[in-house]
Amino acid sequence: MRDLSEQEKFWQGDFGNQYVERNIGQPLVAASLAMFAKALSRAGRIDSVVELGTNAGNNLQALHQLLPESELFGVEINESACAQARALGIAQIWQGSLFDFPRERTYDLSLSKGVLIHLAPELLATAYAQLYALSRRYILIAEYYNPAPVEVPYRGNSGKLFKRDFAGEMLDRYADLHLLDYGFVYHRDPQFPADDITWFLLEKRP
Repeated sequence: MRDLSEQEKFWQGDFGNQYVERNIGQPLVAASLAMFAKALSRAGRIDSVVELGTNAGNNLQALHQLLPESELFGVEINESACAQARALGIAQIWQGSLFDFPRERTYDLSLSKGVLIHLAPELLATAYAQLYALSRRYILIAEYYNPAPVEVPYRGNSGKLFKRDFAGEMLDRYADLHLLDYGFVYHRDPQFPADDITWFLLEKRP
């Protein structure tokens, strides 16, 4: 059995539980739905989705509304979040670290939203490998963007929030990945505000 990293234990514990309580509610689902509608507008048919870092299932709820026929899968390390996501009854939820999720199949879309920013930089290569290996065609990354890597203090904690060009690093790493579309969601958007998220839709091409 692999020993969890300090960060994984951090999100598995009380801080992760508090995060769950702060990040639930229909306004968040609505904002996610608006973002996904734009982010996936240039994608083809999507019959299956896997989200690495599902939390309580806001994104899965949005995707269920947008892609009602799609098979949805979530991966979540926090027990409380996992239980809430399962209770929605719309997706299969696997409890554990995204680094341990088995690559038993591929999905039309693999997704990371607000997850890569919370990983230690030395873990990113493994996270990218998971996103890439699990994707049959599309990868959607929705995170905080910065041209150069930078750490940001996070609720009194250090080493827990980072900004960088996650999508660019994946494009450099995998030659068959191409940028299909990208966009930004401003925190002062009058209809569907989000936390200054930049999204990138990548596609695997032969």
